[in-house]
Amino acid sequence: MTRTWAGTTLDDRKAARRAQLLAAGLGLLGTGGSSAVSVRAVCRHAKLTERYFYENFADREQLVVAVYEDVAEQLRRALIAAVPDTRAQPAARAEAAVTAFVELMVDDPRKGRVLLLAPVTDPALSARGVALLPAFAALVREQLPERMAADEREMTALGLVGALANLFTGYLGGTLRVTRDRLIAHCVHLLAHAAS
Repeated sequence: MTRTWAGTTLDDRKAARRAQLLAAGLGLLGTGGSSAVSVRAVCRHAKLTERYFYENFADREQLVVAVYEDVAEQLRRALIAAVPDTRAQPAARAEAAVTAFVELMVDDPRKGRVLLLAPVTDPALSARGVALLPAFAALVREQLPERMAADEREMTALGLVGALANLFTGYLGGTLRVTRDRLIAHCVHLLAHAAS
């Protein structure tokens, strides 16, 4: 029999504490950058003791990686949900994908900073950014016409992911000063042109 306290099980409480720590990690990493994330700062923001931190994570690096992977998985799911029909016109597919990306990564810039900027400054994430590239390139490759040669599809997908990552990095970092709508339109144009 599972014991409960205030109507919740031990596993439920543990999962809730982990979610609090991840939310605190996202807030710190997504606003203050890598240097803002320490075990003490995360615990303070989560309103939990270090005991609960170490119940979930071995160290600060493990938390940072978990935050990063959580955001990456949210983005992967959003992109898959945005483009369920590969028979739609390339422009419609591109607009749906870019809109889903923007809604997750720009409308909540913390997530965009975690996914795109944090791997540049946090050694715990450097390899993660490189490791995720093939997965996102595969999502783009699936949207490209099958009439393209396999190597052409691969190179185009990788090139597009790189171009989009740089555009959004510039936008989130403040070096690319365009409106949100202009950014979306340009990204849609890049993707639709490649897929037509």
